Amino acid sequence: MAAIRVLHIDDEADLREIIEISLGLDPTFAIRSCESGPEGMVVAAEWNPDVILLDVMMPVMDGPATLAALRGDPSTAGIPVIFMTARAQARELDRLRALGAIGVIAKPFDPMTLAAAVRTYLQPLVDPLEDLRARFLLRVRRDIAALSAHQAALRAGMAPAQTLDHIKQLAHSLSGAGGIYGFPEISDAAAAVEDAALDRMTAAGSDEMLAGALDGLIALAPSDLVRQPEQAVTR
Repeated sequence: MAAIRVLHIDDEADLREIIEISLGLDPTFAIRSCESGPEGMVVAAEWNPDVILLDVMMPVMDGPATLAALRGDPSTAGIPVIFMTARAQARELDRLRALGAIGVIAKPFDPMTLAAAVRTYLQPLVDPLEDLRARFLLRVRRDIAALSAHQAALRAGMAPAQTLDHIKQLAHSLSGAGGIYGFPEISDAAAAVEDAALDRMTAAGSDEMLAGALDGLIALAPSDLVRQPEQAVTR
């Protein structure tokens, strides 16, 4: 698993040391510290951290001014920022969040739980279902290619019983998995194909009706729908 890069900006050397030790208790964190807003901006642009812990009260350039400068630079504008402050009144917390911070951690903090507190503000680095969704979409492309060939056989009047059964099986599988992986339109269209295949197998439907249902499913597999599995890191 890739390390979570945390940049800490605080003018107090003691706090920088304590926070490095605290976050270091979690082996997935990689930490860098800066003593001022201007220095932090340079490091943020070069290092591209996953999150910035930013002290509110600092000389010359305080936390809000630093955040504004970070947001004004395209290379750092999207980096999440968590303020750290001793002024933990509700009104102050609301003000800091309104500036664009994803959260606020109050001082004093528990060094043993700081890493967990930071994690509560971060989205999971990897969606555990993302790879499964990508594999499902690859299966959609493969199965629809087979269904397209079967559709041509239907319209040519050359679809034996085993072809109808294969259409029903593929549609049944896509109908069940589509909803699970967050593609209800595929699930609904596949269910319609399954129903049409059953009707055709019991002589309640026709080849043309089944081919028409297949049109609806085949139309849901444009090339931009199918994506390769990826290891995405979300901020």
